[in-house]
Amino acid sequence: MLLKTFKRGCDIPDTTNCCGETVMSPINKPRKRVDNPPQKLQKSSRKWIYLALVLIVVVIAVVAFALLQNLSLISNSDETPKENPVAVFETSLGTFKVELFEDKMPITVNNFVTLVNDGFYNGMIFYRISDDFMIQAGRYFPDGTEQFSPYGNIQFETSDVKHVDGSISMASTDPQVGGSAEFFICDGAQHFLDGNYAAFGVTIEGIEVVRDIASQPQDNSNPAGGGKPYTDIVINLITIE
Repeated sequence: MLLKTFKRGCDIPDTTNCCGETVMSPINKPRKRVDNPPQKLQKSSRKWIYLALVLIVVVIAVVAFALLQNLSLISNSDETPKENPVAVFETSLGTFKVELFEDKMPITVNNFVTLVNDGFYNGMIFYRISDDFMIQAGRYFPDGTEQFSPYGNIQFETSDVKHVDGSISMASTDPQVGGSAEFFICDGAQHFLDGNYAAFGVTIEGIEVVRDIASQPQDNSNPAGGGKPYTDIVINLITIE
């Protein structure tokens, strides 16, 4: 504190005593003001900082998710398309392979593959053949016994698949009617059948075996063309690969 001297007789009642003696009047030195930020302002600042951090985290998460999605799409686009199944026919006259168009005829192919895996066709014969037309199987055994699909008829299925040379197609009682188990394989293109019968694959290997089967001597017993071969042509085994 600073001290200031006052003389007697001065009219300063608050700084003289009753005896008229000089007294020392203390004068307080002004204190330097310290401007501390209000607590409320500090809390508000912290709140905005937290909100900003949360927003940054959210933005980073959204960007990361978008990048992962794009990478996933790119990865999927680079994947090799699923290959169609191939049926391998082992017959008494040789082996041939048929690609089954599962991508275009899923119902028909699934029915055929199911029967193959059941062993349904093993031991049956090509009971109707016609040179430059087709070979047909899926019903008779060499002794004349008939066998029918336990699953019944399927839905008639259409697509842009045509009856080209070597095509496999479902046989049925009438055009545009779903078949069950019988099938035929074209010996040469048969486009007059397009849209009326469900072609669902094509021979990709061993077409010469198909031609050999079609050209065997037969009895011409079928009014629609061709007939039963004099010598049984047996389907020993069909497998899917």
